[in-house]
Amino acid sequence: MNPTFWNERYSDNEYAYGTEPNQFFAEEIEKLSPGRVLFPCDGEGRNSVHAAKLGWEVTAFDFSESGKIKADKLAAQHNVSIDFQVADAAIVQYPSELFDLIVFTFAHLPEPIRKRLHKEALSWLKPGGKIIYEAYNPKQLQNNTGGPRELSMLGSRELIAEDFGSLTTEYLEELQVEVNEGIYHNGLADVIRYVGRK
Repeated sequence: MNPTFWNERYSDNEYAYGTEPNQFFAEEIEKLSPGRVLFPCDGEGRNSVHAAKLGWEVTAFDFSESGKIKADKLAAQHNVSIDFQVADAAIVQYPSELFDLIVFTFAHLPEPIRKRLHKEALSWLKPGGKIIYEAYNPKQLQNNTGGPRELSMLGSRELIAEDFGSLTTEYLEELQVEVNEGIYHNGLADVIRYVGRK
């Protein structure tokens, strides 16, 4: 994980992945009553700001200080409040059973960090709480529309079963979609989408 890379990506005035929320996340959160939500690896805050606009109490974190600056700016533009922290996914910690919802949107991490974060996320989730997860799947390596080039950092059914197997699966699908998220996520992409309930 390289904070310098992400600080540089998020340092431009333009939002790297746009200011509109991720489509899958936006569709899923509309089905839920507002509560407390956590956004790990939230970049420039487009998803956390959307949740705050819907009345959620929002906590978010990212490795990048530039990302936090952009997220706070976006929240101010929409007259909402978010608790956006600069934190390392490898060590960040929250109290048990604090969140009604945890949202992972293209949070591609090295395997040891991912496993640790997903395991901790399950403990941070309230009983009955949900995980919303979207990531690129291995077929994305054939595309040039974003995401890491390392197989171990991509999402899969096996990853979901291993990391979130204790949850009740409400939705799980691998599919090809058209993405239009800022300047780095554009065109046909192979993704995996998941919703699980504790």
